[in-house]
Amino acid sequence: MVNDQMVNKKALALLLDPEKADLNALPLSADCLPDYIFVGGSTGGDTTAFVRALKEKLSILNSPFSIPIILFPGNAAQFTPEADAVLYLSLLSGRNPEYIVGQQIKSARTIQDSHIRAVPTAYILIDGGVVTSTMRVTGTEPLNPSNAEGVQTIIDTCIAAELMGKRLIYLEAGSGAKNPVPPDVIRAVRARTTVTLAVGGGIRTPEAMRAAYAAGADIVVIGNHFESHPEELANFVRSKNLTESETSGPTAQRSADERYMRIALSEAQKALSAQEIPVGCVIVSQGQIIGRGHNLTETLEDVTAHAEIQAITAAAQTVGGKYLPDATLYVTVEPCTMCAGAIGWAQISRIVYGAPDPKRGYATYAPHAFHPKAKVTAGVLEEECRALMQTFFQQKRK
Repeated sequence: MVNDQMVNKKALALLLDPEKADLNALPLSADCLPDYIFVGGSTGGDTTAFVRALKEKLSILNSPFSIPIILFPGNAAQFTPEADAVLYLSLLSGRNPEYIVGQQIKSARTIQDSHIRAVPTAYILIDGGVVTSTMRVTGTEPLNPSNAEGVQTIIDTCIAAELMGKRLIYLEAGSGAKNPVPPDVIRAVRARTTVTLAVGGGIRTPEAMRAAYAAGADIVVIGNHFESHPEELANFVRSKNLTESETSGPTAQRSADERYMRIALSEAQKALSAQEIPVGCVIVSQGQIIGRGHNLTETLEDVTAHAEIQAITAAAQTVGGKYLPDATLYVTVEPCTMCAGAIGWAQISRIVYGAPDPKRGYATYAPHAFHPKAKVTAGVLEEECRALMQTFFQQKRK
């Protein structure tokens, strides 16, 4: 189920529009199933009847897997409690308040009373080269991925979505898009965000799907194309499974480590901007950042206000407890003795750092400070982390 945590594998979602999709022609079988089925569209259709019919079709497949049916509503009227969950969409790429919060208010009480899971979702339209029904209905324009300014707006919108508490970001090129969301845009968004990232629109080939996965998409959404090419669904499922096997293991772990270290580097940049020694830290548990911090010793006039201490305090407040046994700590510079002790007391199970600190690092003075079962990974984005420190000290010498 799509939930408040980042998905742990590459997932494929099939989007069905109740007004257009022919369930009888849909080639679903026990060995050819997506991970999720999204149901919705920009205009209407009898969502309740469609979901009931879809459940009946799925029930006769004799599959050992239960496929979650998740609403992708274009407006409040398309909600039905028959589904397993609902993407609680907010169209953050536009400036029409009716689709940022208006339709959400209209459906809020009904969704709450239904007790089905609502996933706070940032819906972001990307220009795919066509005028989509979403654009017409909402009266909004998509964000432009073809120039630097447009790409930066997309990235900033996604960062804002995560800061507002969204648990899923959906980059959508639109139904019938000529061009899918560019991999470079997906990669840039992935580098600056940690929540589940879904990408859809214009993905008509397994190669396009795999390119989206490789760029950092957690969920690829396919739909419109299969209304006229239903037989191709099996190719997508097989290709997704191959992609999943390719992206597991050490390479995938390294990619995740680099992504979180870049976020730690953004924290370190905050310290640099405040004339602090540029060290940044984030703490991650179950795919979510639960704490972050940067060096504040000068700002707070407190020698203990290191980045790791700030992040540990924030993480403890997030989880409501002092121990963090399921967490990974990412820090741009090797922890000092004091911070290593705090990390050990917090029982953090994995520590990842960038640049070594041979003068004050824990490995020289307190190599056993971490929890006995803790694992350490060193040298992630080492050059970038070191360069930031060098920049600081060069500025100090001037």
